[in-house]
Amino acid sequence: MVAQILAVVIFVAMFLLIVMDKIERHIVTLACGLATLVLVFGVAMQSMKAITETLSFRSIFTVGFWYAGARAEESSSGINWATIIFIFGMMVMVEGMAKAGFFRWLCMLLAKMVHYKPVPLFLTFMIMSAVLAMFIDSITVILFLAAVTVELAKLLKFNPVPMILSEIFCANLGGSATMCGDPPNIIIGTSLDYSFTDFITNTGVIAGISLILVIVYFYFACGRQMASESSGAVDTANIPAPKDAIQNKKDFIISCIIFAAAVIMLVTHAQTGLTVAFIGAVIAIITLITSGTYALELLKKVDYKTLLFFIGLFAVVGGLEQTGILEKIAAFIGEISGGNLRLMVAIIIWISAIASAFVDNIPFAATMIPVVKSLAAAQGVSLDTLAWALSMGTDIGGSATPIGASANVVGTSVAAKNGYIIGWGKYCKIAAPATILVVFVSMVIIFIRYC
Repeated sequence: MVAQILAVVIFVAMFLLIVMDKIERHIVTLACGLATLVLVFGVAMQSMKAITETLSFRSIFTVGFWYAGARAEESSSGINWATIIFIFGMMVMVEGMAKAGFFRWLCMLLAKMVHYKPVPLFLTFMIMSAVLAMFIDSITVILFLAAVTVELAKLLKFNPVPMILSEIFCANLGGSATMCGDPPNIIIGTSLDYSFTDFITNTGVIAGISLILVIVYFYFACGRQMASESSGAVDTANIPAPKDAIQNKKDFIISCIIFAAAVIMLVTHAQTGLTVAFIGAVIAIITLITSGTYALELLKKVDYKTLLFFIGLFAVVGGLEQTGILEKIAAFIGEISGGNLRLMVAIIIWISAIASAFVDNIPFAATMIPVVKSLAAAQGVSLDTLAWALSMGTDIGGSATPIGASANVVGTSVAAKNGYIIGWGKYCKIAAPATILVVFVSMVIIFIRYC
């Protein structure tokens, strides 16, 4: 009982400190993770087994960690090192692509293809944001898209705010379509042993249908206004050519090949048996080797604070799991729903969406994974159905507010640095209705397809 109380207190304290944003979030989770190991497992439980299971170092040195064909049944409790290694590998690859000018080249190429007209540009960048976010971290996608959008807005004389808001939303939506798109999906996929194909054929279908509705929504909410404000013909002589974004053609070609190889390995990893940890490690190693003298520079640019944040977070959630708190939460949801799968889906997707609108969706997803596993086992319902509801709720719910997801913070910050302030009122007026629309549509599709 004491261990359970301590685990809950540490978890709540971690959440509050993350929301307050006074201390860097990686310091918060690492401190709370250490407190879990010492106070909950060491002092209250006096269990070395709980500590070793939560740290989960042993799993890294098993064949099954790198090759799924050799994997035995294992616990997903504790630090998910597969997630950490995969995200690290993708970070290294993305930094290499950015240095080669890939993202800027792509943005300027698409802008040229639509003849720099604001409304076609608006629609094209929405689609590009969603597609890129399926394979690349949404933070990186928005960082480059928002910067190029502001640059084009100044040259073409239009307001970039509607475009940036639509890009943010579509990046979060695109990220929900694949296993590697958003961090919650990476955690769900590695914890529940889902493949890239599992996501693309389930959440990918939901995201694809939702994207069509979102494009229509943003066109009527913002696009027509952009069309009316457009000043007509614009001199494009001063707009940089796409090829100007490429600093080194050799580096550009290599980065494109590595990206293509990463996509192919991810798409086929269920067939090849290669785990996401293996893919992440290989991609990082190849990127660093081909970078030559710039390898150290790429390593310095990796966001190690986010990786440390994940490690501490998994340790705290491990405390809730080892003490049985998450099983109690699952039993409570099961009791409320009365074993009704549709009601379970509605509870999970809406609670996930509402919570993710105000707190970081990553810790929420990590906390809920053991809950849906226990719920599925206790109630005899499909784990897959609950997992897809959790995925869509956490991924999309974060789009509703400026602080709901990291991509939102990055996009609004880029706009603010260039003199375009996006307050809560302006942001929520556009994004909140779109979020409600997509969450509702996702729930209905899950009802029709799985329940």
